[in-house]
Amino acid sequence: YHCILKCYVLIDLKAGKITPQDVGQMDFYVRLFDDRCAQPDDNPTIGIILCATKDVTVAKYSALADKKGLFASRYTLCLPTEEEIAQALEPTSALFLE
Repeated sequence: YHCILKCYVLIDLKAGKITPQDVGQMDFYVRLFDDRCAQPDDNPTIGIILCATKDVTVAKYSALADKKGLFASRYTLCLPTEEEIAQALEPTSALFLE
């Protein structure tokens, strides 16, 4: 449960590429969870699918995409190095220094 957003967050970790079946499964879980577990004063449940690769088309045309309650994102199997993190943050850091 995310206290600030006041909603439940369901996370599905996939080792491979996201498929329409994965999106349909998350859709089912989110709807079931909202029906059985969420309280009337909770915001809608958020479904997040983390996968090794991301297919934007599948996520774009999912049943929950219109409700902004389903998110698909790519993850890596190892943590970035300190140098890689510093490089990724450089553009943002530059904005604050200006």
